[in-house]
Amino acid sequence: MINLEQLGWETRTIGELDHQLLKAPHVKLRALTTGENGDGVFSVDLRINRPNKDEYLSTTELHSFEHFLLFGFQKYFPQNFISVAPMGCQTGFYLILLNEGDAEKICNIYEKILNDILAATEVPYANIRQCGHYENHNLELAQKVARSLLDKKSEWRKVL
Repeated sequence: MINLEQLGWETRTIGELDHQLLKAPHVKLRALTTGENGDGVFSVDLRINRPNKDEYLSTTELHSFEHFLLFGFQKYFPQNFISVAPMGCQTGFYLILLNEGDAEKICNIYEKILNDILAATEVPYANIRQCGHYENHNLELAQKVARSLLDKKSEWRKVL
């Protein structure tokens, strides 16, 4: 059995929570699904803005940031990364990992990706061959979001 507290997650914040109480930015475990062979699929919220309070991420910010997260998690967690997807409410992203649920590791990789965004000269995969809306990207907007998240890194684990 996987011990979520040993992995660094505050168990009272796991699962669906009242969105009126959420702080942002935060990194929290949404769910763990354990397979019959013991594999764990970890669903992690990478919340950027408070639901129904802060400004929402524009579609361009979401799109460019999604590309960076996709590129970064594939690079740093190649054996564990399954998917990253924008939240429809435009306040963050869902990260799905296989057999990797260590909160500190996830936050450290997230920090690396954010620093990679700041050092980038272009948005990954932002071309006609790899993107269905390749003209809808903006490196500067992605860097602004990354800078804001890094400035608040000490708050990432404060969900409520």
